[in-house]
Amino acid sequence: MQTPLQITIRDIEHSEALETRIRDKAQKLEEFFKHIMSCRIVVEAPHKHHHQGKQFNVRIDIGVPGNEIVVNHDHHEDVYVALRDAFDAAKRQLEDYARKTRGDIKTHEPRRSEERDNSILE
Repeated sequence: MQTPLQITIRDIEHSEALETRIRDKAQKLEEFFKHIMSCRIVVEAPHKHHHQGKQFNVRIDIGVPGNEIVVNHDHHEDVYVALRDAFDAAKRQLEDYARKTRGDIKTHEPRRSEERDNSILE
């Protein structure tokens, strides 16, 4: 990934497998939008629920020209599932942003109020 990547892991034991998974998923984001300027990923376990165990939170901040895409995907008991869900959401938002910048947004034709007015009179 040529984009600067900042990974922060809080309140979780750091593992190479987790960091590798994050790097791989961040690399794939560039397939959907090539002009990513920065990418910050924070993985943390902020809540310690007595009934559910640890809940992992993943936040992804993606800097794109003229904007920042933020994905804050809350809580799953499996850190890898939380990562997958957050990166899936980031991918969708990047695809939407890319579509908007290309001008591929579907536009509706203007209403023809005159035709409707004429049909009412008939």
